[in-house]
Amino acid sequence: MYAIVDIAGQQFKVKKDQKVFVHRLDAVEGANVEFNDVFLTEEEGKINVGAPVVAGAKVTAKVLSHLRGDKVLVFKKKRRKGYQKCNGHRQYLTQIQIEQISL
Repeated sequence: MYAIVDIAGQQFKVKKDQKVFVHRLDAVEGANVEFNDVFLTEEEGKINVGAPVVAGAKVTAKVLSHLRGDKVLVFKKKRRKGYQKCNGHRQYLTQIQIEQISL
C-alpha cells in the first residue's frame, strides 16, 4: 500500500514505516502530524485517484528530527571579466516516519 501526498509543497510517494526528509515543518520532535492532501492511493492493486484529492484519505507521520542538509555551492563566473562569486546554501529539513495511511 502506498500513497502520493503533498507535504510542505512537494509531492512524495510514501509507504508505511518509510522515513522521508521534507522541508522544515512547524512541529516539535516526537509530535504526530497529519497530511490531508492525498492525491492517489493504492491498496492491493486497486488505484484510487483523487480530483484533486482523495476524499477522506489522510497520512499520519511522526517527526523524528530537525536537521540541515548538505552544503550546495553556487559558483558564478563570467570569463575574461574577472567576475567570480561563490555562495553556499544549506536547506533546513525535517525527518519524518510514516505511521499510517488511512483511506
